[in-house]
Amino acid sequence: MKTELDHEYYERARKRTKQKKRLYFHFVLFLVGSAFFVILNKVINFHPELDWYIWAISIWFVLFVLHTINVFVMNRFFGKEWERVQTEKLLQKHKEKLEKLEVKLEKSGAFDELKENS
Repeated sequence: MKTELDHEYYERARKRTKQKKRLYFHFVLFLVGSAFFVILNKVINFHPELDWYIWAISIWFVLFVLHTINVFVMNRFFGKEWERVQTEKLLQKHKEKLEKLEVKLEKSGAFDELKENS
């Protein structure tokens, strides 16, 4: 039973780590997209009547910048090692919370009742 719980805690921590990584990526996506629109508006004096190939070049440029940031920044700082460290941190926090809860239950006497019932 202990290994099943440990595996469940590990999977939950791994899922939270992946969510955190996606959150960082979406933040970078927002920053690049915002910068793109600021550049369109301020530097290029954006006009909606621009030809389609200007739009195509602009979109390809944004995708290129996003890919470059993903490869050289996100994967470097948020790679497999970062995921492993974050998962271990979450597991350690969870173990500390469980230990505090066990001590609290032992002090209140409810821990003995749980042992008797199970």
